[in-house]
Amino acid sequence: MIKKYRNSYLSYFLMYNFYYASWALFSAFISVYLLDKGFKASEVSLVVSMSYLTSMIAQPFIGVLSERYGAKKVNILFFVLSALGGLYFAFAKSLISIMLSYSFVLTLINGTNPVMEKIATASPYRYGSIRIWGTIGYALGSQFAGLIYDYVTPKAVFFAFVLTMLITVVGTFGTDPQLTNVEDNKTKVPMFTLFQNKKYLYYLVIYGIFQASAMVSNTYVPAMFVSDGMEVTLASTILSVAVICEMPFVLFSHKFMDKLSNKKLLLITYTLICIQFLVYGFDLSLPLKVIVTLIAKHPSGMLFIMINLKLIHTVVDESQVITALALAATVKNLVCIISQNIAGNLLDITSYGHVFFIFFVLLVVGYVLTLFYKVEDGPKEKLFS
Repeated sequence: MIKKYRNSYLSYFLMYNFYYASWALFSAFISVYLLDKGFKASEVSLVVSMSYLTSMIAQPFIGVLSERYGAKKVNILFFVLSALGGLYFAFAKSLISIMLSYSFVLTLINGTNPVMEKIATASPYRYGSIRIWGTIGYALGSQFAGLIYDYVTPKAVFFAFVLTMLITVVGTFGTDPQLTNVEDNKTKVPMFTLFQNKKYLYYLVIYGIFQASAMVSNTYVPAMFVSDGMEVTLASTILSVAVICEMPFVLFSHKFMDKLSNKKLLLITYTLICIQFLVYGFDLSLPLKVIVTLIAKHPSGMLFIMINLKLIHTVVDESQVITALALAATVKNLVCIISQNIAGNLLDITSYGHVFFIFFVLLVVGYVLTLFYKVEDGPKEKLFS
């Protein structure tokens, strides 16, 4: 029975579904949870940005550990530690204890994410058929977070997180993806060459602008809805449906991701998020905000996850892919620290609309940079078919 379970579809289902469900349970309503506990928006941003700071510091070490001891062993260890950290967070009361425990858990989750995305292309199954369970898991996690928050207790959300993270461990135990071993690669390219790769460095700027804005959206869209008079349960339902809206992009990724050029994909994604922030920025009607959240928020984020995989495979050597993904994650953490603090401090003195408009202007800059980006259409190998 154990032999049948090893590298089975069931093992990948459990790992991806419950990993992303755990992520949603722990972080989707963090702004609402902390604001309800009496903390200011700037303090919420401090908690969230601290998690990005610790993630940025830890990311290189997590990459080294994964290469030395194997991604599977390291992931299992970190998932267990995440569950313990989530249990502590449920009982944390002071800002310091909340900040430390939240940072501890998110550091481990963020640190394992680049390898999790790479595993989806290295499993014996098609990318879309595996990664789709991450989308479904995140949607379910968001929905249950809202239901538990309203109908049980806010603290129970984090008990649910502990349970789903332990199920993730069971799933990870059964997987056996064929990841490239950098140490055994005879044509290994030194890491410092990444900093001489102009196309990669240019891409990191485009990537950073997108992620800085997207993370502000992830943190404050739930709070914006609640501020507009929406119930937490309804907000969680909308966010869950918004996640489901990315499913077609995942399921049919093999139909377009390997066919469309990197630049076209980037422009499509930037167009979606620009529309989203434009609606938020002009503080248009709540129904219109809901519609744009459904059609743009998670679809653009999911597209960028896939573009990130494809583009990095295009512009860097195969032996550097995991390192390049980890470095991109480090950049993401750095820009999110900055954007979270800017957004939080601005929200203490102004409205959600003004904050989102400022980031809309930033996204326009990213769009223009993308227009002038000269990059190949894609890598030689097909990642999504």
